[in-house]
Amino acid sequence: MDRRQYLKWLGSLSALMLPIPAVHMAVAKERGSMQLVKSKSAWSALLPPATYRVMFEEDTEPAGTSPLNNEKRDGSFVCAACFLPLFDSKAKYESGTGWPSFWQPLPNAVGTKTDFKILYPRTEYHCARCGGHQGHVFNDGPKPTGKRYCNNGVALHFVPRDEKLPELRT
Repeated sequence: MDRRQYLKWLGSLSALMLPIPAVHMAVAKERGSMQLVKSKSAWSALLPPATYRVMFEEDTEPAGTSPLNNEKRDGSFVCAACFLPLFDSKAKYESGTGWPSFWQPLPNAVGTKTDFKILYPRTEYHCARCGGHQGHVFNDGPKPTGKRYCNNGVALHFVPRDEKLPELRT
């Protein structure tokens, strides 16, 4: 198979994988929240460009660029789009990957789907309330879960424990 045939074959293979069903999300019960639906143009108007690209175009920020990777204070990490709390700082750890990593999300905070963007399946996770892309979960994390929720820093905001959590966005 020459290069042109290979690229044509690869294109047809990836076309088969693109129509992935919509993300199936559990409705978050945290803080009495309900599903939040906005158009991409509405999210684009509310969020900084890099945050919008990661959360609603499923981009990835460069490794090592997020200040949240080095955040060590006690508090909560909330969705940058809708402000739903996603992770407690007690579940954060240094994974060495260059992205903020957690071994467990808060209950009902994230939903998952299978992602084939790099041709092999990965588990992608999103905010359960707004559907904003957060990152991928891997099975190489620490005990007790063995999971690594590898998060894009621009998709999160950190709220110190002694500060009030922001109101959920409507």
